[in-house]
Amino acid sequence: MVPITEQQVESFRTFIEAHDTFLIAGHKEPDGDCMASSIGMANILKHLGKKYTLLNAGPFKRAEIKKFAPLFRSDVPRMSAQDKARCGLIIVDCSEISRLGELDGSLEGLDTFIVDHHKTSDANAPHCIINPSSPAAACLVQQIHEGLIGKPDANEAHTLFFGLATDSGFFRYLNQNDSSVFECASRLTDAGVNPREIYQEMTGGKPWNTRKLLAIMLERAERYCNGKLVVTYEEQADTRKYGQEGRDSDALYTLMLSTEGVEAVLFVRQESDTNCTAGFRSVGECDVSAIAAKFGGGGHKNASGASIQGRLEGIIPAIIEEFEKVL
Repeated sequence: MVPITEQQVESFRTFIEAHDTFLIAGHKEPDGDCMASSIGMANILKHLGKKYTLLNAGPFKRAEIKKFAPLFRSDVPRMSAQDKARCGLIIVDCSEISRLGELDGSLEGLDTFIVDHHKTSDANAPHCIINPSSPAAACLVQQIHEGLIGKPDANEAHTLFFGLATDSGFFRYLNQNDSSVFECASRLTDAGVNPREIYQEMTGGKPWNTRKLLAIMLERAERYCNGKLVVTYEEQADTRKYGQEGRDSDALYTLMLSTEGVEAVLFVRQESDTNCTAGFRSVGECDVSAIAAKFGGGGHKNASGASIQGRLEGIIPAIIEEFEKVL
């Protein structure tokens, strides 16, 4: 990971000093890193004596993040033109307003600062800290906190470690040159973090229905591209039967990617009659962010997603066709 620079920290300080109030927003269907980077940003503003509102469209499907849901609202506070001029929007863990989902109200026209780590992010945004070498947005927020405030307290460090651990797969997804990530983690443990406790937060407490649903996904799984790609799906009937809460697609990806010869996994869920969400995971050199981008999505080289208009029977063959070009 390439650490953020003093100049980047100062650019964020300048943005904060230019506004009185702030909206902090992360992507829809949030994960642990989205929650942690949002709350971590709120902690920075709290230290600086700034007023803020945490926004997220949800839904908060993952069991490990349900406790954070009450901190967020899905409606944008009403503001006069004068209020808007004094308000700054901070987007974390994504770079496009469209990825924020169906918030009640408009964010258009607000001066915006982006803090993100996705490969497909808009690095040309006027105000941003975008660092694809970082394994998590929370890791960037940690460095901003340390640069502006100093060492986080135990609770703040716990939240930041949770985000870092979530998006790094508890450090399983790091590369050989990522020693600086462990340095960040070490500073958080020095602040009082218990890694074993956070691992249990991430992996424990999964609802029984998620295990039943996982069995269905495994039963449907098929291999393509000479066995290098695994594809499975979830129908609306499955959602009605097993619900939307406590999803554990991470377990599905882990099982499939640990299978001999498998380099990529595609999971598609029919969310409504006209819309699907797709999850892409890979190991090695297969860049799933490039494939996700072809369908309006994006993310990391080895982990990406997309929301796609259409139905399973049309979307899955189209995505497989793109994988056939690279596998």
